[in-house]
Amino acid sequence: MPVTAKLNYLRVAPRKVRLTADLVRGKSVKEAENLLNFSVKKSSSPVAKLLKQAVTSAQNLFQLDPENLYISKITVDEGPKSKRWRPRSRGQAYEIQKKSSHIILVLDEKVKTKKKKIKKDLVKEPAEKQKEEKEIKTEKTSPDKAKFRPRFEEKKPRVEKGASRIFRRKAF
Repeated sequence: MPVTAKLNYLRVAPRKVRLTADLVRGKSVKEAENLLNFSVKKSSSPVAKLLKQAVTSAQNLFQLDPENLYISKITVDEGPKSKRWRPRSRGQAYEIQKKSSHIILVLDEKVKTKKKKIKKDLVKEPAEKQKEEKEIKTEKTSPDKAKFRPRFEEKKPRVEKGASRIFRRKAF
């Protein structure tokens, strides 16, 4: 069962948070925590907090084992920008955009699939398959052409249909 955790209005540009999100996407929870703890990015600590929150909610609400969880999806979207003005020379003003981001993290449980046993009667051996393929190929080509085909056939001159060429270049 997927567990979702959201972090809205983080005051870091989404472009910078996506670098951290790409680092942990698809990893197990333990591996992601280790990567985030030793990362030097500014956004790594909020993402680590969000991951911790998602793991605890998975434990408390759904009784899931944290060792079986992995990050199935993490998206970083752009939040609202707060706009400020900076005075410049000759009475001008330049706009500064302070960007924010929304992070959505989805944890999912690793599903271990059991391998089905295949009966040996149903499975053909590779040698039998090759024999069948050879028989099919020989049936498609007629035996007369296969036996008496010359190795090097004479090339017949190409006859062009329609108007013949007026100018021909010399072949060197």
